Amino acid sequence: MADAELNRLTVSTFPNAKALPLWAGVEQNIFTEAGLNLALHETGSSREQRKCLAEGEVHIVQAAVDNALAMIKQGQDVIIFMGGEGGMNDFVVAPSIKSFADLKGCTLAVDSPNTAYALLARKVLAEHGLQFERDYQLRPVGNGAKRLRALKADSALAGAILNPPFSAEAQLAGMHSLGALDDLVGPYQAGGAFAMRAWADANSQTVERYIAGYLSALDWLRARVNEDAAVDLLRRRLDLTAPVALATYRQLCDPDRGFTAQAKFSNAGFAQVLSVRAETEGADPAIADPAYYVNLTIYDRVTSKQN
Repeated sequence: MADAELNRLTVSTFPNAKALPLWAGVEQNIFTEAGLNLALHETGSSREQRKCLAEGEVHIVQAAVDNALAMIKQGQDVIIFMGGEGGMNDFVVAPSIKSFADLKGCTLAVDSPNTAYALLARKVLAEHGLQFERDYQLRPVGNGAKRLRALKADSALAGAILNPPFSAEAQLAGMHSLGALDDLVGPYQAGGAFAMRAWADANSQTVERYIAGYLSALDWLRARVNEDAAVDLLRRRLDLTAPVALATYRQLCDPDRGFTAQAKFSNAGFAQVLSVRAETEGADPAIADPAYYVNLTIYDRVTSKQN
């Protein structure tokens, strides 16, 4: 397909292992076959990502959907149109921390204190009797790579929520996990795709092509014949050792802890997102009605054609 016939699309993601479907989709020409000329924006923080989406520098964000809620709370008209995964996160701490109680008086590294995994950390700690700003502090440092670097460089930081491959690398460096967030808080709709409503309405065909391409990229990753190529892609993009890349790939493809089959949106997991927000940030009428800002119409159309 000639470039002139391809729909141009910029997608923002974090440069971590969960970007693998996007990297594979570009490298294997899966998005091209879906009719897209797709460019990736690899963000340094969720704040940067939200700003780029609001200002039209990127068209779609593939990241924690809680960031869409943060935008909606600020009065921006955003829709969530696809799921992705449940987080694949671990509560990683320094070797000296043996339990959640040991985090009293400590500081944790986060991306942004009032979105996504920082809110999950606050919920977990509240359940262990620790109150944010009274018993512990959060320091915004950015994405997973930056959080891992900060933990290694600054002994004043006691831990962070980390996802693959950074969770594996942290543990190889002597840190350890107090538990997987899925086990600590239950089902959670973490990663997904969202866009500004006006753009999505005006470019529904592009959104449809993106969903179809992303689902095809997931199928490519899960095909056993592509394991070596996928592991090599992870190794190259994230500068991993072969063993870490292989372990990360297998976690990503784990049917229970990895990418959700067909990037299905979990209503139960999203109810948990809203519950965590209400517990940590307070109830907000702007996000009270998911039926207004969760729109799976195009996703359902794509999957009905594939099934």
